Amino acid sequence: MDWVTSKRTALDFLKKYRLVIIVLLTGILLLVFPNGEEKKEEPMPVSTETSLQESLEEILSQISGAGRVSVLLTQAAGKETVYQIDENASAENGGSSSHRQTVLVSGTGREETGLVRQVREPTYLGAVVVCQGADNAAVRLAVVEAVRSATGLTTDRISVLKMK
Repeated sequence: MDWVTSKRTALDFLKKYRLVIIVLLTGILLLVFPNGEEKKEEPMPVSTETSLQESLEEILSQISGAGRVSVLLTQAAGKETVYQIDENASAENGGSSSHRQTVLVSGTGREETGLVRQVREPTYLGAVVVCQGADNAAVRLAVVEAVRSATGLTTDRISVLKMK
């Protein structure tokens, strides 16, 4: 009957300290699984200009008669991120003061980043397209129209030249 008394003693112990045991087990679980998410590697940021150039080369090479294509885009200004700013103005004793501060947002862990208000895409100055089929006027027109649609450039800022 010794096992019966030890079983009863163990049950009495569990009943008496069940809240403490639950808190300890919860703490251990939180230490093992801190936020339930696996940390993922972030991809390297890709330049918008390079990405657009590559995309244009791929698309333009699919135009009938264009052949191989190379594209060069020139930018007036690169991609710009505008952050939200909190501005406080106060008037005291006939004078005024202003305080400006970037609004910060807490991310995962302890990192903070600025609250993005707007992302301005790059503005382009011009485009140079070199392709095998540039001697055909219909191909040149199709290439100019495609580049104009993708970049917002006017047709006088797009040059289409024959590849050697």
